[in-house]
Amino acid sequence: MQEQIQKLSEEIDKVVADTRDSLESYRLKFISKKGVISQLFDEFRGLSGEEKKKVGKALNELKQAAEERFKSLQDTLESKKGQGDIDIDLTLPPVEEQIGNLHPLNLTRYKIIQIFERLGFNVSDGPEIEDDWHNFSALNFPENHPAREMQDTFFIEKNPDMLLRTHTSNVQIRLMGKQKPPIRSIMPGRVYRNEAISARAHCFFHQVEGLYVDRNVSFADLKQTLYHFAKEMYGKDIQIRFRPSFFPFTEPSAEIDISCLICYGDGCTVCKHSGWVEIAGSGMVHPNVLKNCGIDPEEYTGFAFGMGIERVTQLRYRVNDLRLYSENDIRFLKQFKSVI
Repeated sequence: MQEQIQKLSEEIDKVVADTRDSLESYRLKFISKKGVISQLFDEFRGLSGEEKKKVGKALNELKQAAEERFKSLQDTLESKKGQGDIDIDLTLPPVEEQIGNLHPLNLTRYKIIQIFERLGFNVSDGPEIEDDWHNFSALNFPENHPAREMQDTFFIEKNPDMLLRTHTSNVQIRLMGKQKPPIRSIMPGRVYRNEAISARAHCFFHQVEGLYVDRNVSFADLKQTLYHFAKEMYGKDIQIRFRPSFFPFTEPSAEIDISCLICYGDGCTVCKHSGWVEIAGSGMVHPNVLKNCGIDPEEYTGFAFGMGIERVTQLRYRVNDLRLYSENDIRFLKQFKSVI
């Protein structure tokens, strides 16, 4: 038996287990209940007392060495896990290299920035948690305006009011308060409104607003700027219309519609079967807003506009449900190539 123990000890020292299968083979052969060492212990019970004294210690040391060797092999195998050199079947075809792509909202956001940068607009940013002055009061919202109520605004604190901004107009106020005209900037960012989630609305969405303040800025400048944007974004054949509207912070004001790119004017749920889809609100900056920011309305005029990036993306890619943008469904997201 001593010769068997010596032979097994040498064999254990030479074992190399570089796969899970080879490690399992080692375990079954040496340290399982039906392994060779267990068989030696069965034979050991039938030896005489004198023989047991001769081989008992060596047999116990063999068992301990086998278990320690197994633990060492197991640790080595685990340390190599995920390094690409374990259990590789070289006969399998290679896995195609997959490159990620930008989210469709980011693709549209960058496209919008690109269009307006060519017109001389820079990009400005501001806080998403805002106070009442920058979000409402400085923008000429009356005290009883519905947007101030809890059903439209997520308030964080009251008296003084702190809230999640409902538009990126707060960036316009901050910009006009610290910078003298001329000002030409766009303000992309996330905004929040307490709305029911549907195919056409969400409680959070992304918006980009624009502001141009200088001497002799007119409504004609506003119209040509937005005409240029729509043509660049949707193509030269897009139809555009301005509709009179009302906003507290602009006067006069207008809504901008384009012909529906989902149904091509036939009528669908996105355009409410009208053939037209609103993409932006706009107008000349109200004199009160200029005064609130320390700008003399007798010397300067300006225009402002705002649009939802989801809506622009919806029409750009013919997506009929805004909820798809925030569901993180890979089947949806991987359809968009990272081409602005």
